[in-house]
Amino acid sequence: MFVSLEDATEVGITALRGLGFSDADADITIRHLLDCELRGLSFSGLARILSIGERLAVKPSGADGIRITRQTPLSAQLDGGDRLGYVVAQQAVEIAIDKASAVGLAVVGANNTWYTGMLSYYAEMITARGLVAVIASNASPWVAPFGGTEGRFGTNPFCLGFPSSSTPVIWDIGISEIIHAQAVLAQRLGRELPPGVAYDASGQPTTNPAQALSGAFTAWGGHKGSGLGVSVQLLGILAGSPVFPKPLEDFGFFVLALQPDLLTSGDEFAAKVSEFSDAMRTTRRVDGEVPVRMPFERSAARRAAQLTAGGFDVDPSVLDAVRALAAPR
Repeated sequence: MFVSLEDATEVGITALRGLGFSDADADITIRHLLDCELRGLSFSGLARILSIGERLAVKPSGADGIRITRQTPLSAQLDGGDRLGYVVAQQAVEIAIDKASAVGLAVVGANNTWYTGMLSYYAEMITARGLVAVIASNASPWVAPFGGTEGRFGTNPFCLGFPSSSTPVIWDIGISEIIHAQAVLAQRLGRELPPGVAYDASGQPTTNPAQALSGAFTAWGGHKGSGLGVSVQLLGILAGSPVFPKPLEDFGFFVLALQPDLLTSGDEFAAKVSEFSDAMRTTRRVDGEVPVRMPFERSAARRAAQLTAGGFDVDPSVLDAVRALAAPR
């Protein structure tokens, strides 16, 4: 069913406040979740509020605030205090932007957090300031390495962002065939998973989301995606996570931001990114009806269309459940 952006914002913020979040933290979180919805990623949108509530019912969020454990002019490490990742990662990215803008380069790590969200959201913040972004986030060991059937690393998104004189180029992928949120939403809605994306706890292929959530997902791209998953897990460990984060606990978030001016003219680089993007779009197509796009363009176009429409479609059962959290108690 269609829900207006205004109504979705009100319901989402009220539900998050009901879960104990401050106005500021609820605002940061709902902006991120609604950006997911506008870009067609419903499994990471309003439905995530339900998952947040379920996690807090098992383990309430920490009472400590976010604190910086070490810092230099070009780096910082944050202990998230077991706070929600949207809030922790937002602060880490803001610190990275400020430091990179001042000294040209910044690397920031954060740990003791969970649900850091869509990395392209943060890359868009960074590229809007004319900076290049490298972002990675590890997670609980939900994904089996290539050749295995047991989880050893997280769904581990990895993101690169490049400023442009037109649309920024942002490449953001998870390293598993499906991400954790997709399996959770499928279970919530009573749907099966596609074949070949998960194993059950005994190592047998499964399309049952509940069995997959107690087993492991398959790595995207075979040994190549598996190798990227290993690398992101290690970057998360560098940011402060344990080797194997517990379920929805102590993820590691890594962000590097740099000024193109360290190596070239920033304006010239942005123009070259735009020139390259144009060349990509105008290449001879395999299928004349299927355009060649740069990373992030489909997502940005979908968001623009949904903003023009004033809202987005959401599964009624998800919206009803979020409304129930928002109802007075």
